[in-house]
Formats: sequence, C-alpha cells, structure tokens
Amino acid sequence: MEAKRCEVVPPLLLLLFYTLLGTSVAGGRGGIAVYWGQNGNEGTLAETCATGRFSYINIAFLNKFGGGQTPELNLAGHCNPATNSCRVVSDGIRACQRRGIKVMLSIGGGIGNYSFSSREDARDFSIYLWNNFLGGGGGSAARPLGDAILDGIDLDIELGSPLYYDDLVKYLKGFSRNRRRVYVTGAPQCPFPDRLLGAALNTSLFDYVWVQFYNNPPCQYTAGNTENLKNSWARWTNSVVAGKIFLGLPAAAQAAGSGFIPADVLTTEILPVIRRSRKYGGVMLWSKFWDDQSGYSTAIINSV
Repeated sequence: MEAKRCEVVPPLLLLLFYTLLGTSVAGGRGGIAVYWGQNGNEGTLAETCATGRFSYINIAFLNKFGGGQTPELNLAGHCNPATNSCRVVSDGIRACQRRGIKVMLSIGGGIGNYSFSSREDARDFSIYLWNNFLGGGGGSAARPLGDAILDGIDLDIELGSPLYYDDLVKYLKGFSRNRRRVYVTGAPQCPFPDRLLGAALNTSLFDYVWVQFYNNPPCQYTAGNTENLKNSWARWTNSVVAGKIFLGLPAAAQAAGSGFIPADVLTTEILPVIRRSRKYGGVMLWSKFWDDQSGYSTAIINSV
C-alpha cells in the first residue's frame, strides 16, 4: 500500500529559523528528559508527566525498521502493538502535551533489528513515521499509538550500519510546516564522534542531543574523577551544532554497567560547570523505571 506523501520544506531554511528561535543566554535553567516504555512497572505516560519533573519524554522503542521490514514497536510490559492495545497511549501523549511536555518516539535501542539499505529506504521510513506517529495519516495509516500527534522522533541508534541516518533526519525535518515543528533528537554515545550517528549529527538539524555519558569509561564519570566527563562535554558542545545538548545519565547505579553519578556529585561538581555552556539543555535520564527506584530526578531537579 502506498504511503501518503506531502510537500516538504527545505531543511536549511528550517535550520536558520530554528537556530534563531532557539538562541538563549548562557547559564539558563535546563530540563530533564526521560525514556519511558521499557518496563511495565514504571507507571503510565500520563502519570509520568503528572510528576512535574520532566520536560521531555522519549517513548522507547520502535526497534525494527529498514531493509524491507515491517516496522515494529516494542513497549515491553505496557501494551502489545500486535493487538492494537498501544493505541490508548494517545491519551497519555495528549496529557503530557497539555502540560507543555515534548513527547518523541525513540527509534533504535540496544536490542532490535534495524538499518537502511539506501537513501530511498530512509525516505520511505520517514514517510511511515510521518503518517503513523506525526502529523500525516489518513485512512491507510495504522497509527500504533493512536491518533495523538507526537512532537518528533528520537534516534537512539546503537546497532547496525551508520548509513542514511543523515538522510532520514533531513526528510523528517522537511515535514515541518504550517507552524507545526517536527523535532529531531538523538542519543549518541559520548566517544566523539559517535560511530553510528556522527554523519546524522553533521547535518546540524538536531533540536536536542542527549549524549550518553555512561557505559563508556573514557568519557564518563568515575569515582573521584569528573575531568574525563567535563572534557568530553566541552568537546561535544564545541563541535556539534544543535539546539541544545543534554548530559545523558543512568538514573540509578543498576540502570547501566558504569557511569552512574551520585546526585550530590552531579549537583555540586558537574552541573555548575557544564551549565555555563550556551548549548546546555539539561539532563537526560535512563529510565523512568530506574528513576522511580532511586528518586534521582527529585534529588537533582532544583540544580538542573
């Protein structure tokens, strides 16, 4: 079945507009982004947003796409897309958006099967995302999360080939029109440049980049040493053109293999330094479930 197509706006014109729109003063307050969707015991999306602690939600994950595959959504214990039971998530999406919270669909993740075989493959997937999760649609669209319109797409690319994600970003940004912006965000690993997202980030079209400063010892916090992280942060913020850059962290020691930062260390030794950057956007946490266990976002929110 042929996907619905629509006119797109040249990405470079959008970049100029959004760069001017996103300009802010150094040292501004940041927000907390969190990944939701990979544990059925983390509460609903509406409950997550009702806490008042989060400014951005990444729904994780759509982890099968490209190469002729039928895209598949995996929301762990929350719902089963195969039975259309995930369509109720629309109620949560709208509840979050009414609070001014941006809600993105995250594609990729650490488990799945995804990559593109060509530029056309990336284009076709962008059209699928537009019609099924963003502002497109029509009678032929399945819309696995229901009829709510998400704010954008998050790229958490950890597997497969790096090819054609730059094209995907350009196609997605091209759907921004009629005053409705399509946000594109990404979660690269902190070793610079990111092996899988480097070319996509070079498009300079990302609105938010939440760099994963964990599970990567050369550029993360270790006990008694904040310098590797600070140096890596400086390299990212000085090298990547994006709306805002976030410090991506595990919300609990058990949430990652390494890189957890005690809340007191983060708020007294790290945030006061990295907040000086004009590109500072805040902190990203993996994940809502682990944040529930640790209370990490509550402990840091007044310093973010």
